Amino acid sequence: MIELSPKPRLNEHVFTRDTAFVIDDELFVASMGEEVRQDETKQLKNWLHEQSVSFQDGLAGSIEGGDVIIDHETIWVGLSGRTTFDVAIDLQRRMSNYNVRPLQLQDDILHLDCVFNIISENTALIYRDAFKKIDLRKLQSNYHLISVTEEEQFQMGPNVLSIGDGKIISLPQNERLNNELEANGYDFIPVDLSEIIKSGGSFRCCTLPLLRG
Repeated sequence: MIELSPKPRLNEHVFTRDTAFVIDDELFVASMGEEVRQDETKQLKNWLHEQSVSFQDGLAGSIEGGDVIIDHETIWVGLSGRTTFDVAIDLQRRMSNYNVRPLQLQDDILHLDCVFNIISENTALIYRDAFKKIDLRKLQSNYHLISVTEEEQFQMGPNVLSIGDGKIISLPQNERLNNELEANGYDFIPVDLSEIIKSGGSFRCCTLPLLRG
């Protein structure tokens, strides 16, 4: 695990997922449109330079890592208030071996991983009301979808962290969803992250994997 020095003025940097994402061996530093979060990527770039780690940045438009979900050769990109269509086009240009598939989110949704999260090879959690019907059909054709309720979405139910071998770190307060996970053969690990959730993120938001299996 790598930790950057905490800075009190960067209180949103607990959600490290938003600052970058990795595709194959390419690290992309996000282009954050919100001024309050732009210094987070500056701190990350400084660390990357110090460690001599190469990265790509300067994606056209704005993008945050919470709107990027990678599944083999498919890159799902949530079009939210933080991520624009132009950046999805630029990402497709840079990663021509992949299929970048934009998903339009409802206006009140912060990031894609707040309403959609792949938890194993063919299964994903989803809050259906966040998507247009055409995009929902795309997801239904690719995954077995486990639905979360409006209350569970408010409690960041989809934003679990899958750590492999059917193990999923999840909020204990989402009892119905956790029972549903167990009924589908998953082993959920309860961790109370309710204070962090008050700021609009959960387990997936708080991790930034640099190596992909």
